[in-house]
Amino acid sequence: MADSTQTGVHAGADQLAPLDEGVGGAGSSPMLNALDGIRSDPIARRFEIEDILFAQFSCPAEQVGIWTQTDYLMHVLSGTATWRTAAGPGSACAGEAVFFKKGAYVLPQHPSSADELCVQLYFIPDGFVRETLMQLTADLPAAAELTSAPATVIRVMPDIALSAFFHAMRVYFAADEDPPEALLKLKLQELLTSILLSRSNAALCAYLQSLATCDAPAIPAIMEANYHHKLPLEAFAQMCHRSLSSFKRDFRKHYGTSPGRWLIERRLDRSVSLLQTTRLSITEVMLECGFVDSSHFSKAFKERFGRPPSAYRGSTA
Repeated sequence: MADSTQTGVHAGADQLAPLDEGVGGAGSSPMLNALDGIRSDPIARRFEIEDILFAQFSCPAEQVGIWTQTDYLMHVLSGTATWRTAAGPGSACAGEAVFFKKGAYVLPQHPSSADELCVQLYFIPDGFVRETLMQLTADLPAAAELTSAPATVIRVMPDIALSAFFHAMRVYFAADEDPPEALLKLKLQELLTSILLSRSNAALCAYLQSLATCDAPAIPAIMEANYHHKLPLEAFAQMCHRSLSSFKRDFRKHYGTSPGRWLIERRLDRSVSLLQTTRLSITEVMLECGFVDSSHFSKAFKERFGRPPSAYRGSTA
């Protein structure tokens, strides 16, 4: 059966039913592409060279879900940044830096009375990482073997080189004129080189080195980390660096089914786990698993497991 960006599966049935638009874990608001949002923000200070983007801006207080097809590093200038993934919540305070792998994240609401949250973001395309790695081949330590998938969020440990980089970038962002493009590319190389040669960031270095072994992200890694977010198939395809048709074809080769069918079944499996192991309400479980319509969730759940979520959990719902 042909895939659709708005189709899902009723377990045991061959036909796909419409899925609801929204975002798991962030209410019914649609997820935002972070790159598009920053490019359209009239307040954000940004430098852009082809597919490289640097930005500095103050973050809104309300909860928002974002996704990006590019890895990025966040440096917190003031306030406390918070995020939530399938692995749980995380936070970073002023002076700290965190690396986010390409994918989707929920940014919870932070109190407006708190210190204003201001951050710098550095979007780092895979191709630029590979170019930098080629130039550093002789100086790089042996690549660490990845025995498991690296975390979707990796904390960046500070050192002298990184501190010097962030200090210089604050000067550039505060200036009236944009620095030359050639200099900005050198600064991004400086950032990557500082991480790749650092003894304190082995996990991040191993992940960056792993990007040299493939031209596009592995579909399973992207899907397993992001399936619970309610995104259109086009977003999953972009995160996998494929056209929609190539994404569907490669997805079927790996999983033996369509993306729409797999997403529904994987989300339903997660809903069972959350019902068994948490005190979340059924509505909260529904949202955490990528559904936003309770009737569709209940119907799909019952067709898959033989009873609705309320009966499955019983009096604890």
